Amino acid sequence: MKKLLNTLYLLTPDSYLFCRNETIAVKIGGEEKTAVPAKDIEAIVCFGQMTISTPLLEFCGERGISITFLSSHGHFCGRFYGPVSGNVLLRKKQYESIACPEFANRLVQNILMAKIKNSKTILMRTARKNEDLSQSLTQAANTLSQLAVQLGASDSIDTMRGIEGAAANIYFSQFDSMLHSPAGFRFESRSRRPPRNEVNAVLSFVYTLLTREICSALETVGLDPAVGYLHTLRPGRPSFALDLIEELRAPLCDRFTLSLLNLGQLGAKDFEQDSQAVFLNDRGRRTVLSSWQKRKTEMIQHPFLREKIPIGMIPYSQAMLFGRVLRGDLDQYPPFVWR
Repeated sequence: MKKLLNTLYLLTPDSYLFCRNETIAVKIGGEEKTAVPAKDIEAIVCFGQMTISTPLLEFCGERGISITFLSSHGHFCGRFYGPVSGNVLLRKKQYESIACPEFANRLVQNILMAKIKNSKTILMRTARKNEDLSQSLTQAANTLSQLAVQLGASDSIDTMRGIEGAAANIYFSQFDSMLHSPAGFRFESRSRRPPRNEVNAVLSFVYTLLTREICSALETVGLDPAVGYLHTLRPGRPSFALDLIEELRAPLCDRFTLSLLNLGQLGAKDFEQDSQAVFLNDRGRRTVLSSWQKRKTEMIQHPFLREKIPIGMIPYSQAMLFGRVLRGDLDQYPPFVWR
């Protein structure tokens, strides 16, 4: 299993990144602030305006260190990665699989079944801890079970998308019930572009982080993040990474967001807003990123591999398992189902 390496997050505007020997260094205002051994880094994520030296780009490209550029509000701008790695025959099989309806239908069905199961797990865990909410949460979980039965009987990806949408509405209708933020934050409803309140701002930010990590995992295994099955092909969109995040949203992102807010780790001073949207500010992003990095080091037992791995390795494990399916080592893709 691949070793879990660190991600270097740069949040200070106008930082200058360069390489020196085998280290990645950062200057701010002409003063060097940090230098990190490159052997410990798998990715660099830059928020806002940064300057990166050409030798550093070459250095990172040679060592497979990706550099992702996000706006100051966390919107994806672009990504730099070196030469494509992995077996070209694996990608060939991936491209061929798009034209196989049976393969695509089974894959999408497995992914969405895991999404519904993981959403149900979040609801039931909260219900067991809070008797006052038990009835409404249990009822929502039962509805998700009924939708899972419908999903299992579906043989059309379009129909599956409709069932997934209905399941998401049921799940998110209970989100405020699970939220007990000392700051009084409310979810209300899911709003993405742009996020309309603090809870949605955190969710969108964390989803962006996980999508980037899934892209890196797919490229590490040798797969193309753009070849989607649930999400249609679109230039510039990592459709397959967006497919795989569906099974991981509830256990990795939603649960993490609820924990941050319910523990009072984020308050009003961690956000900024304009006439249309609410975003995490610099202080809020630092809080989320620090907790996210710690969370990634926690160990779990992978439900399919039956091995203990860091949470941060889950995207890689799922990419690796999909690669095994394409090679014929597995009959079908085993999605991640939280125990």
